[in-house]
Amino acid sequence: MKTILIGAAALIAAASLVSAETKSGLTESVKIGGKTVSIAYSAPAVNKREGKLFGKDGQVGSDATYPVWRAGANTATKLHTDADLDLGGLAVPKGDYSLYIDVADPANWQLIVNKQTGQSGMEYDAKQDLGRVKMTVGKPPSMVEQLKYTLSTAGGNKGKLQLDWENVAASVNFTVK
Repeated sequence: MKTILIGAAALIAAASLVSAETKSGLTESVKIGGKTVSIAYSAPAVNKREGKLFGKDGQVGSDATYPVWRAGANTATKLHTDADLDLGGLAVPKGDYSLYIDVADPANWQLIVNKQTGQSGMEYDAKQDLGRVKMTVGKPPSMVEQLKYTLSTAGGNKGKLQLDWENVAASVNFTVK
């Protein structure tokens, strides 16, 4: 009985460590002009890998899709919009999409809006791209342990999509049509 309890405790501890590293099922949304824009994603943790995530020799560089990154963990990050958007100059019709980021140039990330949905984050088909937009890349005030998306209003029918993780803050503005 003691062996079973110790084994069960070890499994519970291991499960909590895994969930501490990646949070799944997160959603960020904003309502602008009565229309909802949302992002569903899994958030990986830096987990003592600061400075070792981005770049071809980093953790993200080990993905088969590199330099295209799934913009999260596990399944591809999902974008849903109830309205047509102008996302950084890209016309995005209302609907569902997957988001990826081209991280090849650390100072010039590109947000990729992909028409394919429901795939693993390790499946990327460039032929399904709706388009790419340049992101504004900077640094957050301090290191961000868990990846976080923020959708915010910028007045009127304007908004901002921002991703913060490790020592990177990357954003793009959008307009609800």
